[in-house]
Amino acid sequence: MIVAVTGGTGFIGGKLVERLVERGDTVRLLTRSSTLFKQSLLVEIHECDLVTVGINELSSMLDGVDVLYHCAGEIRDVSRMEAVHVLGTRRLIEAATGRIGRWVQLSSTGAYGQQREGIITERTRLNPRGMYEVTKVKSDALVKAASSSGAFQHVILRPSIVYGAKMPNQSLYSLIYMIQRGWFFFIGKPGASANYIHVDNVVEALVLCGNMPQATGQVYNLSDHCTIERFVAIIAELLGRDVPRTRLPEPPLRALVKLFGRIPDMPLTQTRIDALTTRVIYSNDKIEQELGYQHPLSMEDGLSDLVGYWQSGCNKS
Repeated sequence: MIVAVTGGTGFIGGKLVERLVERGDTVRLLTRSSTLFKQSLLVEIHECDLVTVGINELSSMLDGVDVLYHCAGEIRDVSRMEAVHVLGTRRLIEAATGRIGRWVQLSSTGAYGQQREGIITERTRLNPRGMYEVTKVKSDALVKAASSSGAFQHVILRPSIVYGAKMPNQSLYSLIYMIQRGWFFFIGKPGASANYIHVDNVVEALVLCGNMPQATGQVYNLSDHCTIERFVAIIAELLGRDVPRTRLPEPPLRALVKLFGRIPDMPLTQTRIDALTTRVIYSNDKIEQELGYQHPLSMEDGLSDLVGYWQSGCNKS
């Protein structure tokens, strides 16, 4: 099978490329920086920027591709998100129309907005808030519209927060550090939900989306979850530390952060408080029932991978 991957030198895309090569697929890697990729005889590297590359050149890269995995994204520079997620996707669609079999779109559960409680399914109303989420939803809509017009088949995968060794998001590293130093405390009532998904599990789901006929035209959420108490206990046990017991009330902490901003020596923000108090669960029922998906890596094994990487000091490089 011939596959193409955008964003193939990124955190998720890089792992996906490794998996596709292992499967024996011929991979065409579309990337802005080929120097970030380890050379492989089974990978055709095409250095290009989706926003500026010529359509004819881009079309030749995609000609005859069975599955295109669109993993390219901008997570840091807000000023570039519209260009990368919307303009880049629009130009990629123009080049891919009539040339590829299936488009697998990597999206985000952020499409549903800042939900505070309840079970989120693929039928939940979209309500993106930040620039990243808003532009990713626009990108999803462009892909869906093109597919509806007969340009190609499509599948959309929406994972929750993706973690693992080499993850660019620093929030879990901060959490690990707090637990290691004995500074972590719970906020609000017990039973909040930790919603994360290991990158290896995301890759498994992407491959299923690219290869299962019944995935055509579908949207799938993907997450793993446990209580925040269990999540923190796993990390503490891996660190050889006592499980934290301190719990502080939510309203006064929110008021304190609102009044003074970040608390000195504590990485506490309104966003972090949200993450430690949310009671949302993202349902995997649809992808499990329709594609037979199961997590290859448990939460315990995934966190062991992350904590081991953190302890090695590699995240500081």
